Amino acid sequence: MSIGFDLDHRTREQLGQMVMTRLNDYFSTLRDRAVQLPAEQRSFPYLPEPIPEEGQDAETVFEEVFHELLDRGFHITSANYLGLMNPTPTFISVLADAMVSAFNPQLASVERSAAASLIERQTGEWIGERVGWQAGFAGVFTTGGSEANSSALNLALVKLDPRIIDQGLQCVGAPLVFYASEEAHHSLDKAAGTLGLGRQALRRIRVDAELRMDTAELEQAISADIKKGNVPFCVVGTAGTTNTGAIDDLERIAEIARRHKLWFHVDGAYGGAVVFSDLHRHLVSGIELADSVAIDPHKWLAMPFAAGILLTRHPELLGKTYGTAAPYLCRSTNAALEDLFQTSSQWSRRMNSLKLWMTLRVHGRQSYEQMINEQIRLAAKLAKWVAECGHFELCAPQTLSGVAFRVKLPTEQTEQKIAAANAAVVEGVNASGERWISLTTVAARSAIRVMIISYLTAEEHVLALQQALLKVTATVIRELEPRCMAAGK
Repeated sequence: MSIGFDLDHRTREQLGQMVMTRLNDYFSTLRDRAVQLPAEQRSFPYLPEPIPEEGQDAETVFEEVFHELLDRGFHITSANYLGLMNPTPTFISVLADAMVSAFNPQLASVERSAAASLIERQTGEWIGERVGWQAGFAGVFTTGGSEANSSALNLALVKLDPRIIDQGLQCVGAPLVFYASEEAHHSLDKAAGTLGLGRQALRRIRVDAELRMDTAELEQAISADIKKGNVPFCVVGTAGTTNTGAIDDLERIAEIARRHKLWFHVDGAYGGAVVFSDLHRHLVSGIELADSVAIDPHKWLAMPFAAGILLTRHPELLGKTYGTAAPYLCRSTNAALEDLFQTSSQWSRRMNSLKLWMTLRVHGRQSYEQMINEQIRLAAKLAKWVAECGHFELCAPQTLSGVAFRVKLPTEQTEQKIAAANAAVVEGVNASGERWISLTTVAARSAIRVMIISYLTAEEHVLALQQALLKVTATVIRELEPRCMAAGK
């Protein structure tokens, strides 16, 4: 039993060593660890318990948690996790996050977090320089791409009319609208609602055969809105869609935005990380023309949650948009740094920059380039296999580290049957718990998605996945064929 929070030096040491040993052992298993329990063992009933009135033995509590997370948990950190954009975090970033938790810096005020504020600024500058900016920009760390996208739209509104901050959207005097592709992230819908624009303000532009925004339709939509008396204020290009990794024609969109005097935001939450690769930087050519860019290090830069960043070439708008006064927080007298509560939608907030800063210091940018290049290579090899094996067809060109495909049935090719086959294949592949892939919808059609995002995933993992896909798909087709025959097909 323990009452009070202060632990003695020896107890802290023992608990710390126990946790670190277990985590170290855990990281040693991630190349081969199953993602989850086999399907028949996945039962997690909720057993309500009363709040503990008195403390329990700390080691016992830790062991219970390790049992749940290690033995019964879902391991997105495994090299066999191949479904979404959740990476294996670098061990350096895990240690950095522990340091942040211990020191608990308050990034609202430079006065109380000078070192932390300097590190955040430098990390933002490193990323901005990779985007292609040399000076006159700023970066603000966020909880992720959703906050970064929402903040970018906020900046775009203030750029359109600074009165919006005090008077609200009604001061514009006409409906405000902005544009993104059908494949763009749905955080934009949320942002439109929470910013008071209304979700109908988002114009979803159709995509071409490569799932990139149709820029001709974008032009038409802008012209149509202007004729209706609406006020376009922003266009969002996507650098790496969630479904397929498709990258919009950023240079063309930038030209359209510039001509119509619209804010150009690039949602690079996933694919923006490719700027760390000299070999593949060209894939996002035009990102440097954006007014703002969102990148999520907790996607393709191997960071634990949460780590997003908003970069903008208009740093003065951050202060206009978020600046405020509080009697308990005096404005910094340091000319080199602004208090971060003046430039962010957050107030008290975590130091999300340290883990990336330390990973770059310890491993260097070239480690990221090596990882990104290898993952794109593995994805390209998988896409080639999908196109040639005869049981599947690609749903979109492979561009980054993701591959979207679907089952190719030998007889009836209705969308309903293909969707059922896709679902059965994913369920079958995931049944053992050894690996995990996911379902999605691409261009309104069912698809299977494989995302190579862990720096531990190697060719052996992809080959094993291919064998599992072939085995499961053969079974699924055999089960579906009798139904097709019974239907007279």
